[in-house]
Amino acid sequence: MTRPAEQWRTDEELAAAVADFTPRTTGYVVPAAYGVARLDGGTLTFGEVNDVGHTRRLPAVVLGHVCGYRGRTSTYRLSAPEFERAVELLAPAAAAVHLDHPNLWSWRHLLEQASPASAFLAFFVADPRDEPVGPHDAVFRTRLSG
Repeated sequence: MTRPAEQWRTDEELAAAVADFTPRTTGYVVPAAYGVARLDGGTLTFGEVNDVGHTRRLPAVVLGHVCGYRGRTSTYRLSAPEFERAVELLAPAAAAVHLDHPNLWSWRHLLEQASPASAFLAFFVADPRDEPVGPHDAVFRTRLSG
């Protein structure tokens, strides 16, 4: 498991983190697209949307690890502590200063702006041809280019 002092500074260390998380996430398959939103009442506020063909593997597997994503199009409801865990697990990637980290930054922002009543939704699209699995997923799909 990630230790607080751990940092992934190089491309090789980032790839090793993906290789570490993948087998610990039983049944994990890289999604075609994914993203996170904060749910406040009926309002969705989206973080980074990882569109078809533009998925970042490390945040995907970290989020999948926390949610239990297993290669099927799904939407997962997360509590603030569960979502905080995903941010904590991804945080060592910030040490790779030669890369942008839009997922990490947007996830932190979603948490910072949350109220005690906020929930979080993680969206995974296994195949872009899959039908939305619910109304929130339908809204997420409008943010995808395909």
